[in-house]
Amino acid sequence: MIKLIKIDEDSRVPKYKQIVDSILQNIANGNLKINQKIPSINSFSEEFYMSRDTVEKAYNILKERKIISSIRGKGYYITRTKLESKVNILFLTNKLSSYKMKTYSSFIDTLGANAHVDLQIYHCDETLFLNILDKFEGAYDYYVITTHFKTDELKHLSFTDDVVNAIKKIPQEKLVVLDNIKLGTGNDVIKIYQDFENDIYNALKEGLSKISKYKRLILVYPDKAVYPYPRRILHGFRKFCVEHEINFEILSEVYDDMILKKGDLFITIEESDLVNLVKQIRDEEFVLGKDIGVISYNDTPLKDLLGITVMSTDFNVMGETAARMILNKEKGQVKVPFNFIDRNSI
Repeated sequence: MIKLIKIDEDSRVPKYKQIVDSILQNIANGNLKINQKIPSINSFSEEFYMSRDTVEKAYNILKERKIISSIRGKGYYITRTKLESKVNILFLTNKLSSYKMKTYSSFIDTLGANAHVDLQIYHCDETLFLNILDKFEGAYDYYVITTHFKTDELKHLSFTDDVVNAIKKIPQEKLVVLDNIKLGTGNDVIKIYQDFENDIYNALKEGLSKISKYKRLILVYPDKAVYPYPRRILHGFRKFCVEHEINFEILSEVYDDMILKKGDLFITIEESDLVNLVKQIRDEEFVLGKDIGVISYNDTPLKDLLGITVMSTDFNVMGETAARMILNKEKGQVKVPFNFIDRNSI
């Protein structure tokens, strides 16, 4: 089998990528069959005078794509030979919230049987994000990524120099960036983005006629959240309140036994704060939507069921648009709709 592998010493293509491509080509040509044994990492490295790490990286990519598998004490074997009909996509997101999963679900539903998608979560951890990109370098046809990170002080970062350098290693025609318009990438990149500052500003402006009936507008912005939120949300909120001369306050959480007053209108971001706030409103026997108002950030089925007014990105559109642009080989930037959905809580 080793005679089938072609390595071009003069090529600028990394050798691990040449190994992967050569094995895939031999599978496509019918030279390699399912359950056929392939050389060990040591045998491969000795035959082609390359480092063991190079061969191991290629084998790990093939293992992640379920093309080969290893059996302890026996070696490596071909486990999948149907390759041609699938586009292989890495979907790398920062957390598993309900609305992130809504984007992911609409993405894979739109792709249908045309693609194989691997979901990876990096939990806003820069090191984990970088390790995942390094591990899967060259392994996928497309890389769909969001860039939301946290500092040691639990502040939000859109990206760092190391993140930008890692993303630059991905060929632009293979890159799909979700959420972040400010990430410096070229014209061949697909960007499906939110505009956090202007989104909240415009949504609040849309609801101004109802908001203006309240005495104070209170934003509960969790500045120490495990998964921090962009501070551009704060900028848009302040801009709206100042321009429309609205009395406002910013809290970091909904406190237990908080002092509630008629005429308060709260905007919550985290679901735990929403639940705590609604419970206290009921316990104090205030009327939700009349005595005290509530607006929540980002829609969920539960908020719809409870009649909570929301400001929300259309996460279904985000996933559908990304998938459609991949399928149609489109490029460019698309702003995702952000809606004010008036229900019974204001």
